[in-house]
Amino acid sequence: MPSLTEWKVPSAFQPRPNDYSFDLDRALSAVVGLHAIIPPDAFSAETLGTERAGNGVVIDDGLVLTIGYLITEAESVWLHLNDGRVVEGHVLGFDFASGLGLVQVLGSLDIEPLPLGSSSTTELGDQVVVGGAGGRSRSVASEIIAKQEFAGYWEYLLDEAIFTHPAHPNWGGTAMISAKGELIGIGSLQLERERDDKSEHVNMIVPIDLLKPVIDDLRKFGRVNKPARPWLGMYSTEIDDRVVVIGVSNNGPAARAELKAGDVILGVNGDKVTGQTDFYRKLWALGPAGVDVPLTVHHEGVTFDVTLASTDRTKLLKGPRLH
Repeated sequence: MPSLTEWKVPSAFQPRPNDYSFDLDRALSAVVGLHAIIPPDAFSAETLGTERAGNGVVIDDGLVLTIGYLITEAESVWLHLNDGRVVEGHVLGFDFASGLGLVQVLGSLDIEPLPLGSSSTTELGDQVVVGGAGGRSRSVASEIIAKQEFAGYWEYLLDEAIFTHPAHPNWGGTAMISAKGELIGIGSLQLERERDDKSEHVNMIVPIDLLKPVIDDLRKFGRVNKPARPWLGMYSTEIDDRVVVIGVSNNGPAARAELKAGDVILGVNGDKVTGQTDFYRKLWALGPAGVDVPLTVHHEGVTFDVTLASTDRTKLLKGPRLH
């Protein structure tokens, strides 16, 4: 993992203590660096890599919240504190629906947790700090520019994600901190958008309110204690209101059904699909993981029906290692 001195956010974009009513430095001290090592034979290694680095946020005594893809199938996790210490962590679990993940610290942090706020009360134009490990020089004074639905190509959907600008360059697991000094979201992605005929980067933030209903389950069971959604192992995107397959996971249901990049998903169980979010909602409405998923597919001028045997993606993943 890069040391905290190797790069800095340009000074013009760094948050300034006098602009906030809370103790900015104390709040940012709760943001730590996270470094995860994943076995080469892990299911997610091919797409996410065997070494992942980002951020995490101390939200309770010995509990760190981060974005789940950083710690999926991790065999070891190391937390880099702002004072130079490195402490080992243990993956508690992650929630596929929200994308959030939890790490249990296996040593002493001596860091004041960042209190949880309410993401639902945020509004467009709110001034926020997108905090990274390393304090002010690794954080961005930002603004909420959108709150809207977000569909990810990896069978992921948020009813209302939060988008901020300027974007944090090391976005994974960053802390979105409100004007009250409370944690209101966790950084997930950097995306590009067009505004005034110019391209600019924004961060997609997972709202903190999505953690509150599942945190107890994640601490106890490592996952949400309810039936998993059906998973197809399909990567897709929306082009002109059509859902187009751009790839499939090895050994997943879509691969076994011989779906290929370029296929267009026209319908689910006989119902027309009008876009990516509509596709996900129709898929998940069929029932829990294991349900058969009838699809209508178009490929190179031919339309055909195929039924996929969905699965629970966690069955393909390595579980957290006990220390």
